[in-house]
Amino acid sequence: MLTLPNLLTLSRIFAVPLLAFLLWWPDWEFGYGLAFALYCLMGVTDYFDGYLARANGAVSRLGMFLDPIADKIMVAAVILVLTAQGVLRGPYVGDAHVIAGLVILMREIAVSGLREFLGPLRVSVPVSKLAKWKTAFQMISLGALILGRATPWWNLDLGPIVVNLPHTVGLTTLWAAAVLTLITGWDYLRAGLKHMD
Repeated sequence: MLTLPNLLTLSRIFAVPLLAFLLWWPDWEFGYGLAFALYCLMGVTDYFDGYLARANGAVSRLGMFLDPIADKIMVAAVILVLTAQGVLRGPYVGDAHVIAGLVILMREIAVSGLREFLGPLRVSVPVSKLAKWKTAFQMISLGALILGRATPWWNLDLGPIVVNLPHTVGLTTLWAAAVLTLITGWDYLRAGLKHMD
């Protein structure tokens, strides 16, 4: 069942170690530039694997299984490496931005567990519009955080402080994603509780 959409999904999974490697040295601007390009390419394949599967009537169980896993592996790897290398830091609150990343990771694990529990009951948990916004903010934030390290000269003077523009956009959208994560996570949990004894 190795169709083109499934191969694209697998390519994202296999690219994650390379992405993590490129992000390992936070002062390596060229490496972060390559990581940003790879991250964008992975995002493009994420779009096209689903599009091609639907357009060609090639939606498969393998693809339905692999696609969310590929997304979660990529997001978790980026958040963990950026946290380990001190990239999730900002003015005023310092390392507290890690909390936003932690909220996102906890929700991904909880929703995956909920889907696994509801699977045998043949209960599906549809993706809401709010969850799609959460995903959009999440992807933008991680891309911007990577880009910020690749372009340390792209600064904005805010008077008392000078901030890196992509990095600031990344932290802001990370918190937006975390807030939407809590809302959508609660919606999923509430839907799942109806099927628990």
